[in-house]
Amino acid sequence: MNFSNPWLFLLLIPLLVQFILELYPNFKKDIFPYANQNIKDINYKNINFRNQKTVRYLILFGIFCLILSTAGPQFGAKVKKVERQGVDLVIAFDTSISMNASDVKPSRIEKAKYEIGKLIQKLKGDRVSIIVFAGTSHLYLPLTTDYEAALLFLSAIDTEMIPNQGTSISSAMELAIATVKKDQNNFKVMLLVTDGEDHEGNAINLAKKAYEAGVEIHTIGVGSKIGSLIPMKQKQNDDIEYKRDKNGKLINSILNIKMLEDIAIAGGGRFFHFSNEGDNYSDLNNAIDAMEKRQINSHEYSQFEERFQPLAFISFLFFFIAFSLPTRKL
Repeated sequence: MNFSNPWLFLLLIPLLVQFILELYPNFKKDIFPYANQNIKDINYKNINFRNQKTVRYLILFGIFCLILSTAGPQFGAKVKKVERQGVDLVIAFDTSISMNASDVKPSRIEKAKYEIGKLIQKLKGDRVSIIVFAGTSHLYLPLTTDYEAALLFLSAIDTEMIPNQGTSISSAMELAIATVKKDQNNFKVMLLVTDGEDHEGNAINLAKKAYEAGVEIHTIGVGSKIGSLIPMKQKQNDDIEYKRDKNGKLINSILNIKMLEDIAIAGGGRFFHFSNEGDNYSDLNNAIDAMEKRQINSHEYSQFEERFQPLAFISFLFFFIAFSLPTRKL
C-alpha cells in the first residue's frame, strides 16, 4: 500500500489526543462541577448520555476515516498500455572546420544548430539521435525521446570536438544506417546537415543502399553559392586567420548544392537549404509530419490504483449516523 499525501497523517495527532480524553470520566461529571445539584439535575434530566458518547465516538471515527481518505491510499495495480507513433530520426551533423564559415550568419554551424534545435522542439513521439562527423564519425547521442537532452547535446556541438579534420559524409551515413537498422519495424529518417564537401566521394552510392534498406535520407545544405572564407583562430593571440591551401591561397568554401541534391534523390528524400532567410526548419518539419507514422513503441506498466473512495464513503456513513442519532431522551 502507498499514500499520495502521507503528510496528512499529522492530523491524526490531535485526533488521538481527543480520543484519549474521551476515556476519562464521562461528560456529565466534567461540566458545571461547582453548580448546585438541583441545577445539574434539571440540565441533565433530558440528556441521553449514552447516545451522546456514541455520537462523539462516531464523529471521531468519521474524522479518522476522512483523514485516511484524503491521504490518498493506493494499492493494487492498474495496467496501462502506452503507445507512441513516429519515426526514428538520425541527425548527422557536420563539424568540419568549414562549418565556421560566415556566409550564413552568425556562422554555418550556429545557424544549423539553431534550426535543428527548433525542429527538435516540434517533434512529437519521434526518437532522435545525433551523429557528429568531420574526418571521422561518432555516435554523439543514441536514439531517445528525451528532447531536452537532445537540445543539451546539440548546444555543445562545435568544430573542435573532432580533432581529425576533413568531411567524411560517407562514414556518417554508414554510422547512421547502423544506428537505426536494428529495429526493422520503424520508419527511419536521416538528416544530413553539412555544407556539402565530401572527401571520400561514396555518399551517393551509400544513399541508394540506405534507401533500399528502408532509411530515407534528407539533405540540409548550410551555406551559400557565393561561399565564404574559413576562419581559424591562432593559438598565439585572438587575431583571426583564414584557412589556406598548400600553395598559401585563401580557401573559399562554397555550398555544394548539386551533390546534396543528388544524395537526397538517391536516398528518396528532399534537399533543404538553411540560409539567412527566416526560419528554415519549417519546411523540414512539415516533411517529417507528412510522413506516415507507425507505432514504434508499445509497452505496459502498472501503477497503484487510487482507493480513497471506500474510506470517504465510510466517513460519510459515520457522520450521517452521528448527526441522525438523538441525544435527548425520548
